[in-house]
Amino acid sequence: MTDASIHIRGGRLIDPANGIDDELDLFIRDGLVACVGDMPEGFQADETIDASGQVVCPGLIDLGVHLREPGEEHKGTICSEAEAAARGGITTLICMPNTFPVIDTPAVWELIRRRAKACGSARVLAIGALTKNLEGGQLAEMGALKQAGCVAVSNTRRRMANTLVTRHAMEYARTFDLPVILCSEDPHLKADGCVHEGSVASRLGLPGIPSAAETVAVARDLALTEHTDSRSHFHTLSTGRAIEMIRQARHGGARLSADVAIHQLFLLDTDVDGFHADCHVEPPFRTQTDR
Repeated sequence: MTDASIHIRGGRLIDPANGIDDELDLFIRDGLVACVGDMPEGFQADETIDASGQVVCPGLIDLGVHLREPGEEHKGTICSEAEAAARGGITTLICMPNTFPVIDTPAVWELIRRRAKACGSARVLAIGALTKNLEGGQLAEMGALKQAGCVAVSNTRRRMANTLVTRHAMEYARTFDLPVILCSEDPHLKADGCVHEGSVASRLGLPGIPSAAETVAVARDLALTEHTDSRSHFHTLSTGRAIEMIRQARHGGARLSADVAIHQLFLLDTDVDGFHADCHVEPPFRTQTDR
């Protein structure tokens, strides 16, 4: 009911764009914000929502969603996952290209876009493949992907053939002003590791992933970003050192951004103790210093 007048009262209103973080009422008319704070003159609410003890904020954006449709609909469909996201306050999903088939042609993205539009819940955007079939060798048709509506390109966590291919991919993406989403991790240093390399891994007898697996790859990708003058976004970082490297590069003028997965802000490698399978994530949980 987008044309309804809604009064949301008693909530903690957070709006970073306007510098608001306070307990304020929100008034919505015809799907738009009519007023914040005091009720506007002549406003009559069709619905009043008591948000006491709750946070009222703009819809959240998930930057790296791995949709199971197309290809693995038995695990989840676009509609079921978009609906679950909307119920959790996430109004925009950015779909990674590792669907089946891979989003390396406009046709695959058009299929996803139409299905998402028909569902009518959370908005779905797409990241196109950096290389064909995410195989790390031949570059994907980035111009066609952008024209179809893809907002960025990525090879997810799939290995690139070599650094030269990564350089050419960044240069090609720059010609279309497409951001490159990087999941920086050295596959040789990661090897068969499954948790952070440290005392917990040693005690449990599990192969570890050193912090250097991330920082070495970030250093390489930073150098390539600066060399190609491309736009790069470092996705789901886990080490404090990598964040510091990116901060310094941004200070030097590089066109960079970065994110961390929300669970990295709350959990540590010590939470893996007891072989908790729910804490087996990529990249792994790091130390208190990293958090």
